[in-house]
Amino acid sequence: MTEQKKHRAGFVNIIGNPNVGKSTLMNALVGENLSIVTAKAQTTRHRIMGIVNGEDYQIVYSDTPGILKPSYKLQESMMDFVETAIGDADIILYVTDVVEKKDKNIEYINKLNRLTCPIIVVINKIDISNQEAVLQLIAAWKEFVPNAEIYPVSALERFNVDNVFGRIVELLPVSPPWYDKDVFTDKSMRFFASEILREKILQNYSKEIPYCTEVVIEEFKEGNERYDISAVINVMRDSQKGILIGNKGQALKKVGTQARIEMESFFEKKVFLQIFVKVEPDWREDRRKLKRFGYILD
Repeated sequence: MTEQKKHRAGFVNIIGNPNVGKSTLMNALVGENLSIVTAKAQTTRHRIMGIVNGEDYQIVYSDTPGILKPSYKLQESMMDFVETAIGDADIILYVTDVVEKKDKNIEYINKLNRLTCPIIVVINKIDISNQEAVLQLIAAWKEFVPNAEIYPVSALERFNVDNVFGRIVELLPVSPPWYDKDVFTDKSMRFFASEILREKILQNYSKEIPYCTEVVIEEFKEGNERYDISAVINVMRDSQKGILIGNKGQALKKVGTQARIEMESFFEKKVFLQIFVKVEPDWREDRRKLKRFGYILD
């Protein structure tokens, strides 16, 4: 009679600079589109957990905002999420790619080298490089973070993602599950509705608009046949409100239609979506407002 395998569970926290593909990697590892993905920096603002369950393991992934030097209080709060993720990780996934300089935000590399938990450095986007360059990067990162294991991947093409997943399972500490086995995230349906709408704003507007908006779901009602969702897009100035709405409301209508279609796909149910735009002056610098929007947890 074989001995039953011990259950493993732990927190696998994903950190790295903006635009290296952290959210794409987490979505690939989880198998769900939990983190919004765009080509713009600062796409991820919150710490988002995705939970993968197996018979004898539970992986709690945590996607975090891209590392940056804060320019305002919102960004300070975003970096607080990163610091927390470094502090409570059982395994760290540090994501880089084939184009960024490895010494960008060197202070975080120094933090990695002081950690005692397992570290996996993921070199993403190898599909846009070549074998020789990738081998050189692997050697450089092995020297840069000697205690890390290095995995070249293409999260977009799902190349080598399964090997990273398998190694994570091997490195998990022996532990009972942290969450019920039927849970796949710690976030609410309201949160994902707001993130889907924010993603469409990121995709449809340029310059400062995406970075000056915050989406709040004021109402989320579940009926027999559909969800009734009422959303408020907060902006900082009247001029931004005008740009967001567009001529005769056409810009906002386009965003709302795209968001509703994606919500229906994500929730697997019909959605009736109402969107309002409100001016909240300087909300990115207002601690009270940031707390109300979920960026300050104390």
